[in-house]
Amino acid sequence: MAAGETTHPGSTSHHGGAGTAVAVPSEELPVGAVVTASGRVSAAEVYREESRADQPFSPVQLTRLDEALTLASRESGLLFSVYIGDLGEDPTARVAELHDQLDGSSEAVLVAVSPGQRIVEVLSGADARMRLPDRGAKLAVMSMVASFRESDLLGGLLSGLRMLADQAGGRRRTQ
Repeated sequence: MAAGETTHPGSTSHHGGAGTAVAVPSEELPVGAVVTASGRVSAAEVYREESRADQPFSPVQLTRLDEALTLASRESGLLFSVYIGDLGEDPTARVAELHDQLDGSSEAVLVAVSPGQRIVEVLSGADARMRLPDRGAKLAVMSMVASFRESDLLGGLLSGLRMLADQAGGRRRTQ
């Protein structure tokens, strides 16, 4: 996991309760890690105050972001993820690379934010794109950018995730 990634401490996946499970045998999990009911791997970490200095969020804010990701995934049936960090010289290619690394990438929606580069990208997999129109993603990006301009990174992400989940609609049921 990249240092700039915003995930719950120790998480290896941020797909929430979308009905998918991570296929990780318990003997391969590190000490202190569990597979949650939503299928996400969550691991305990030793909290060190000095290691938080370069992180964009406090533990409470990370919890709020984790809840928003879980709720968006659960409500829509899509797999929402957030990446915060430098996207390199070719941001579009880097976002595509990050998206491809997600489990179930065809149903995944990645929100990538590079504050230093002033870039926000939303990339949806093939199945997710059918339910999340470009216009809806653009509106969510505009909302996030407005919050980011006010130095509200967390608020922008939370409202953007809500808007994306709303645009995607409710979970599709298969019979």
